[in-house]
Amino acid sequence: MELAKITGKGQITLPINIRRALKLKDGDKVAFIEADGQYVLVNPVTFAIRDLQKGFEGEAKRLGLKDMDDVVELVKDVRRSRGSK
Repeated sequence: MELAKITGKGQITLPINIRRALKLKDGDKVAFIEADGQYVLVNPVTFAIRDLQKGFEGEAKRLGLKDMDDVVELVKDVRRSRGSK
């Protein structure tokens, strides 16, 4: 368990182990997500990517994509249908 003290201005310093685990660097933002009545600190970029991954779960199978060649061919087909090069 890691602890952080809240200043009079409501600021905290995240312990280095937490910053490393979340891959946070100077200037990054953090998000607080409510989960089962508790708040969880997350890296918003990582959280958004995971959320997108969940949204696309099963799409490759649904579209019949088995490998990277299938993905490349799908992209080419989409570009052709839209008149792109």
